[in-house]
Order: sequence, then C-alpha cells, then structure tokens
Amino acid sequence: QVQLVESGGGSVQAGGSLRLSCAASGGTLSTYTMAWFRQAPGKERELVGGSTWDGDRTQYSDPVKGRFAISRDNAKNTVWMQMNSLKPEDTATYYCAARRGSSIRAEYEYWGRGTQVTVSS
Repeated sequence: QVQLVESGGGSVQAGGSLRLSCAASGGTLSTYTMAWFRQAPGKERELVGGSTWDGDRTQYSDPVKGRFAISRDNAKNTVWMQMNSLKPEDTATYYCAARRGSSIRAEYEYWGRGTQVTVSS
C-alpha cells in the first residue's frame, strides 16, 4: 500500500513561487505514474499535471502550462511540483496521487491528504 504525504504548501502573494513535495512510502515510485490534483472551495477536483514513471512524459492542464513544473526522483521516492508566477486562482488544496500504468489522465489508486496553497492578490 503506497502512502503519499504532501508538503510545501503555504500562503504567498500573486507572482510568488512555491515548491510542493510528495514523499512516498510503502512502494517504489519507479513503477507509478504520479500526478498533482487540486481542489478549490466549491469546485471539482482537477488534474494539474502528471509524470509517467520514468519522467519521460509530463502533461499539464492549460491554466498552469509554462508556470508549473513536475519533477521526480524515484531513488528518493519523491515528486515535486515547482509553481511559479502564482495567481489567486491557483488557491486550492493540492493533492499528490499515484497509479500503476502509463496513462496520466486516468483513475488514480493512491492519494495524499493534501496541502493548502493560498495566493493573495
């Protein structure tokens, strides 16, 4: 059973940056596609971006393209998401998720509990 723990959230002003981390235990990330989702109050959870198990392919949602970047170190069982040029509309709880297989836009098996990101204008 893979367990995921996010960290790195916080409060920043618009234009600022944050780096989220997702640490995994109970399994090796080298066999999992990893993704970040977010959910803002009153909105559905949405995929922010994801990375295949080898990091060879990443995908991002349109609102974050060019601003967010996902990286991973399978040896450290950790995935990061660098978030730059943050906007108030990026305010949400961010979740790390893992799934077997190479599809990024698919159902995920394992989820972290989330970390809050708040961007003020």
